[in-house]
Amino acid sequence: MKVPFESKVPVISPKAFVAPSAEIIGEVEIGDFDSIWFGAVLRGDIEPIKIGRYTNIQDNTVIHIDHDMPAILGEYITVGHNAILHGCEIADRCLIGMGAIVLSGAKIGRGSIVGAGSVVPERREIPELSLVLGIPGTVVKKLPEDTLKKNEEWALGYWELAQSYLR
Repeated sequence: MKVPFESKVPVISPKAFVAPSAEIIGEVEIGDFDSIWFGAVLRGDIEPIKIGRYTNIQDNTVIHIDHDMPAILGEYITVGHNAILHGCEIADRCLIGMGAIVLSGAKIGRGSIVGAGSVVPERREIPELSLVLGIPGTVVKKLPEDTLKKNEEWALGYWELAQSYLR
């Protein structure tokens, strides 16, 4: 459901899929070929949320913001079920695992993977192509360049699935 907040109204590309039970609130921009799945909540009431093309936000994920900390997501990102993204930046071609939490001011570098259940602390900057695991989230290894392509393929796979719901 698309919900205005004060004078802020969500902007959703007509080329995106938003599940009927997803809540898109306030200053939220959803790009072309994005998919926002069942039960997801994107609440842009204090700062904006911006999502680049071909990004999928899976079931029951929450994206919120903090004062002076918008949520900015790049292109070809997969955000797993039940993740929480709070006032953070996620660069292109990342994978955020199921149940992972990325806290305010954190920045996840291009092509990185945040493992399921991991917690990235406030203001932590993760270099590109990093595998992050644990609580608190720690870089455990550098990922190979082909991770970029694999993460893009994950995102494209979710767009293909979303098209089934658009027919």
